[in-house]
Amino acid sequence: MTTTVPLIYSFPEFLGVAEAVADHIITAQNQTLYNTLDAAQIELIKQDRLKRPGLLSSSSTVSINQSNGQSGINLASSNNQSQVQLGSPNPNSNGNGKLKKEKKKRAEVRFKIAISGGSFIKILKEGLLPREDVIEWDKWDIYFADERLVPFESPDSNYGQAKREIFDQIKSENKPRIFHIDESLIDDPQECADAYEKVLINNFARKDSVKLPMFDLLLLGCAPDGHIASLFPNHGEQLREKLAWCLPVSKAPSGPENRITLSIPVICHAARVTFVVEGLTKAPIMRIIMERPEKGLPSSIVNEGAAGRVSWFVDDDALNDLWDITKKKYKFLSIEEPKN
Repeated sequence: MTTTVPLIYSFPEFLGVAEAVADHIITAQNQTLYNTLDAAQIELIKQDRLKRPGLLSSSSTVSINQSNGQSGINLASSNNQSQVQLGSPNPNSNGNGKLKKEKKKRAEVRFKIAISGGSFIKILKEGLLPREDVIEWDKWDIYFADERLVPFESPDSNYGQAKREIFDQIKSENKPRIFHIDESLIDDPQECADAYEKVLINNFARKDSVKLPMFDLLLLGCAPDGHIASLFPNHGEQLREKLAWCLPVSKAPSGPENRITLSIPVICHAARVTFVVEGLTKAPIMRIIMERPEKGLPSSIVNEGAAGRVSWFVDDDALNDLWDITKKKYKFLSIEEPKN
């Protein structure tokens, strides 16, 4: 495995991580829904006074801007241009039909995001809930990168934790669409994984046949033992799976034994993959991930497989054991940068 260095943003404390991750998520939301980060343009698009900027080529890709050590998200097309048009409200205008068509098309655009659980939920809670004024919850489709097969009321349930700490705390009347596992299948990891894969197929491949689903943003933590989602180092054949979207996990080395998880190919296929790591307990594994990619830890595989689309948001404690590493300053793009 070659050494692929992802973007690494470091912060002195936990709150700084939460605020930057919130900006990163909201930036991905706006880029997905509106193809622009310009607040004035977004407001005009919402009022149907401006056509959503569109890419001029279907071969467009999403990339993360790494220039000058600052963050950003670029939409690149074959000629690196996008078009913005003012819509005419005149019902006799020939462009009115196009505007209605554009409005319908825009209404179908969803922000598809997958999240993991554990301490990561606390980071999302601290970062997102104070910023509901710029979050369009009703346009979010939230999936889970993995799930522990326990009742939802259990503190070990990723969905249960996210529901209690985030979903139930949303003040807006507009709520996200949430896709969790079938709780009645928690006694059968294979059946539960198959059922969740069918949910993904129905939502990502209903209209067009696709080899893999593409999440707009996939958010992951990293445990001290190096596992991400429920993909554990040196455990079974999960890391070598090439075809399945969702995998069963039995006899997991830590925590609840039975789980399901998204596969490595699905994670690497996301438009943006973001790791969020904090705490001194993560410092040893962070050193292995960044300095010893040949060890083949799951996150090292993702760093390589999704090269150019991976970001790490970490506090200084998590980087305590790393010396020769380039840390970048995060540039806030969608919310006001907090004052120190």
